[in-house]
Amino acid sequence: MKYIIKYILIAAVVFMMACQTQPGEAQGETAEEITDTAEADVPPGLVLRGPNEDLPVSSFREVWGYLVVDREFGMESAHAVTDLAYFGAGVNRIGRLVGVPDFNRISHFNVRKHLVASCNGQALSYFALLEGRPEREALIRDLIRAAEPYDGLQINFETVPPESREAYLSFLRELRAGLGNRMLTVALGARTRTLANDVYDYARILPLVDRILVMGYDEHWSTSTPGPIASMGWSERVARYSLDTIGREKLILGMPFYGRRWGDITPNMAFIHSGIENIISENNITEIERLYGIPWFSYEEPVTMTVFYEDEYSLALRMEMVKNMGIEAVGFWRLGQETLDFWHYIKLEE
Repeated sequence: MKYIIKYILIAAVVFMMACQTQPGEAQGETAEEITDTAEADVPPGLVLRGPNEDLPVSSFREVWGYLVVDREFGMESAHAVTDLAYFGAGVNRIGRLVGVPDFNRISHFNVRKHLVASCNGQALSYFALLEGRPEREALIRDLIRAAEPYDGLQINFETVPPESREAYLSFLRELRAGLGNRMLTVALGARTRTLANDVYDYARILPLVDRILVMGYDEHWSTSTPGPIASMGWSERVARYSLDTIGREKLILGMPFYGRRWGDITPNMAFIHSGIENIISENNITEIERLYGIPWFSYEEPVTMTVFYEDEYSLALRMEMVKNMGIEAVGFWRLGQETLDFWHYIKLEE
């Protein structure tokens, strides 16, 4: 099927059009709970810069960057990184750790290195976390063993069901005990307030780990209405809640390097016969062919595309805003997706 594509760009050419599925969507609050209109969602302390004004340079105690396997070249341009989160290992359908990346591929980087392990799917997460099961015990052993060459382990289990709330906490507790001097961190979805019966309750997780990376992105996502990956007002509220709940010593505030594209129609779908007849009528289809007896036709339909993304301007303002709030550590999903000009506006504290 052919389509006439009409692009509406937010600024100029999109630096990158798509990204690998990243941490963030599954744990977050619902769109009804977190999304505001862009016009009203401006924090009072945000200082916009004109085209001839210099952008602010922000310094942080820690800068974390996610690095995906086979995208190691993304680290080459990162000048101000203290911690590398290597993404990542996963859990297979029988609860065993798989896909552990080769540490030697990043061993030459002079930063702290953390293995990231993820588990996707509520049923799999429930199964893998069941207390007293040999599969859970084996997974914990696998994780501790896999983390041996690293400085730390990060757990990114985004789809833990409510029934596994206590099992998730005890899972983290056992990992903390088994890792010894290595760091244990978790990546958690963004919050602007305390949620009832939250699996990812910041306050309960806080004493079990060395750092919490709050994924301050995916306010809007691939199946939501179009909007910023992280509007400034929403980011300010996420940062404020995270700082109040976690504290500056253990908080890493995550920021996006990527953008998203939305279309005003979704063409791929199924139809009943009356729906097909409506398409034929509405689009004045006159030529219907057959493929070995099966009818088919094609037609063109305009699609309006909307794109939101991040560049050095938005990131510099975002970093200045959270730095002024007292946040000392930030993280980015993911290295290799950013505009290289970004690195002019961030530095490490001396």
